[in-house]
Amino acid sequence: MSQWPVQLQHGDVQLRPLKLSDRTQWSELRTRNVEWLRKWDATLPMADESVPVTFGAMVRLLRKEAKAGRSLSFAILYQGVLAGQITLGGISYGSLRAANIGYWIDERVAGRGIMPTAVALVGDYAIAVLRLHRIEINLRPENEASRRVVDKLGFQYEGRRVAYLHIDGDWRDHDCYVMTSTTAEPALMAALSSRRLKGT
Repeated sequence: MSQWPVQLQHGDVQLRPLKLSDRTQWSELRTRNVEWLRKWDATLPMADESVPVTFGAMVRLLRKEAKAGRSLSFAILYQGVLAGQITLGGISYGSLRAANIGYWIDERVAGRGIMPTAVALVGDYAIAVLRLHRIEINLRPENEASRRVVDKLGFQYEGRRVAYLHIDGDWRDHDCYVMTSTTAEPALMAALSSRRLKGT
C-alpha cells in the first residue's frame, strides 16, 4: 500500500485527510446537515458500542486505520471549502483485494458533480495504486442521489442485501453496486471527464 497521507484532486474537487484544524468547519457541516443525512447515516444497534466522542478522537482513529491499511478517509473540499467526506473502507488484500466506498455531502453543494468526481478519484486510486480488484458501493434502494452517482460511473448492480446495515435506528436493505479492475476501463475519472457529466 502507498504511504499515507494521500491527496487527490480534479478541478475544484480536492480530497485530503481530515485535520484537527477542520474541527469547527466539520462540526458546523454535520450540525447543519443533520436532517439531510439522517436517512443515510449509520447508527449503532447495540447500546454498549462506542464511537469516538470528540472530533480529535475521530481524526486520530482515522489516521490509525489509514496507517494500518484498513480504511482511507478523505475530507472533500470544493473550491477549497470543506464539503463532505468519503471513505475507502473494509480494505482487504490477498486473494480478495476489495474495498467499499461510503460518503456524505453538504446539502448546499449537492448536485454540482462533486460526489461523482470524488468517487472516481478514490476508485481510480484504489484500482491503479492500491491494486485492488473489487470496489463496492452499497446504498439504500430509495437513495436516488447515490444511485445517480453509481450510474454515472458505470458501477454494475449486483443485487439486494437484506437488512445489510444499521441506518437511522434500524436494519436497512441496501443495493450493492460493483466496479472491478476488469470493468473499470477506461479509468473512472477519465470516463467521467469524457462524458462531461453533471449532477449529484
